[in-house]
Amino acid sequence: MKSPGAGFSEYGVPSKHESKVTRTFGRPQPGTTGSGAIRTPLEALDGMITPSGLHFERSHGGVPDIDPDRHRLLIHGMVRRPLIFTVDALLRYPMISRIHFIECAGNSQLLYQPAPPNLTAGQTHGLVSCSEWTGVPLRLLLEEAGVEGGAPWILAEGADAAAMSRSIPMAKAMDDAIIALFQNGERLRPENGYPVRLFLPGWEGNMNVKWLRRLKVVPAPIMTKDETSRYTDLQADGKALMFTYPMEVKSVITRPSHGMTLKGAGLHQISGLAWSGNGTITRVEVSTDGGRTWTEAPLAPPVLPRALTRFRLPWRWDGAAAVLKARAIDDTGAVQPEREKFIAEHGSNAIFHFNAIQAWSVASSGEVKHVYA
Repeated sequence: MKSPGAGFSEYGVPSKHESKVTRTFGRPQPGTTGSGAIRTPLEALDGMITPSGLHFERSHGGVPDIDPDRHRLLIHGMVRRPLIFTVDALLRYPMISRIHFIECAGNSQLLYQPAPPNLTAGQTHGLVSCSEWTGVPLRLLLEEAGVEGGAPWILAEGADAAAMSRSIPMAKAMDDAIIALFQNGERLRPENGYPVRLFLPGWEGNMNVKWLRRLKVVPAPIMTKDETSRYTDLQADGKALMFTYPMEVKSVITRPSHGMTLKGAGLHQISGLAWSGNGTITRVEVSTDGGRTWTEAPLAPPVLPRALTRFRLPWRWDGAAAVLKARAIDDTGAVQPEREKFIAEHGSNAIFHFNAIQAWSVASSGEVKHVYA
């Protein structure tokens, strides 16, 4: 005899059988409460959209508890009419929805190290996630404030304890920037900027300032700590690259990947993600022999600009040792580089903007591990 199942719940949660599908913590900064990162378990997910509860999180001073009724967004500086917006006022403006990824500039930074890390795909590359973002085009608010001619920059500042701030080129602000209020159809979660965040499609994560409280129109970049001492790339010659905005073309095989074991020879599916902050993924190629030969992997629709793109390729494994790689190409013609080439060009002193090819070895036992190849 069948017995009744569980009743309704006010807010749905995952099955108890999926309790191990969680984000993984990075190491917090010593002595700084709430500073650190927690990563998306890429190897446990499929499709292109990241559930809001599994979206990666990066904060510099913890997640502030903000009352939306008291929060204000100020637009000031080189404008004809300084404006202050309540959240309710922002909700009355025309909105747009866009599917885009966000990637922390420090994603995959462990691959700068001389030895491959003993970590899963998510622990290595999980500071990237993809959502539908809904909000007000920033251009509308700037036009209402009346930007003075020749003002080429905006300082964006958050309401967190670290007062996270970045200098934003006016051209980006007037192009596709969004004042986001919703993520995946619901209001932003606190760790992702509630009640309002700046969203700059394709650009490095910390420029998408969370808990946004002010936008100051200025004549030059402010050179904040978050764009000088951090989020710059120290090169082999001792010089540093600054203001590296779009995240470059990149891909990673998520299944099979480190920590998994193939259960016998035969047909398996290679699946992964590709993305580019400069545009749309046009092609992903997969190698099962360490890069000697490549096969084009079909892209799963929809294939959108500045969004995660899922690729899948059937693979008949013969049971012999193999090395799996994927390389992505975007519509600008950019090709994801091999790690050896990337390190030769950028050196190993940096910790940001790593986009080289990831390799996984498959032993004859089926065990999958992280390798440099």
